[in-house]
Amino acid sequence: MRISSFKTTLLGMILVPAGLLTACGNSEGNGGTGASDTAALSTTPMTTDTGTGMTGGNGAGGAQAVLSGTKADTTLSGTARFMEAGGRVTMNLDISVPKMANQTVAVHIHEHGDCGEMGNGAHGHWNPTKEPHGKWGEGQFHRGDIGNVTLDASGKGTLQLDTDLWSISNTDSTRNILNRAIIVHGGKDDFQTQPTGGAGSRIGCGVIAKM
Repeated sequence: MRISSFKTTLLGMILVPAGLLTACGNSEGNGGTGASDTAALSTTPMTTDTGTGMTGGNGAGGAQAVLSGTKADTTLSGTARFMEAGGRVTMNLDISVPKMANQTVAVHIHEHGDCGEMGNGAHGHWNPTKEPHGKWGEGQFHRGDIGNVTLDASGKGTLQLDTDLWSISNTDSTRNILNRAIIVHGGKDDFQTQPTGGAGSRIGCGVIAKM
């Protein structure tokens, strides 16, 4: 009886690990936590710009405009950062205009990347599709009609915009934003006055360049 019991125990010790191995093998082959799950995860390569911490995939690229004042009596600073991924561009704009605390300023992309002559070297709004000036995302508008930024009590403001109408990598002139200018105006865009929105003089400028 003792020998029979020992044989039964020994057989059980051999069969149980084998069963576990079979179960693990089936788990990986049928949507378990093995290799098939890993293959289902995104393998899109991500790139990181060490200067901005911005990431993107699918051949994404980054661009930036460093903003500065165009008038001696107005201190202005800021950045407009652009990141392209999946056929879309996301812009993150940060500006500081202490003199205009608690006010609203208009920001547009202008045709030429030239901040000379107090920003006038940038010429008019970037409008490759020849549309009337308007409000971004509503009816007709320029590709450069970014909109208004409300400044806080210290004169700082932010704006984020995500769109498939812009590109950094595509050379199509109706979409490519490189070597154009970001202009900050001293007034508010009314979205109606043609072709400028009645936004006032140019108080800040920066050229969009690839990072």
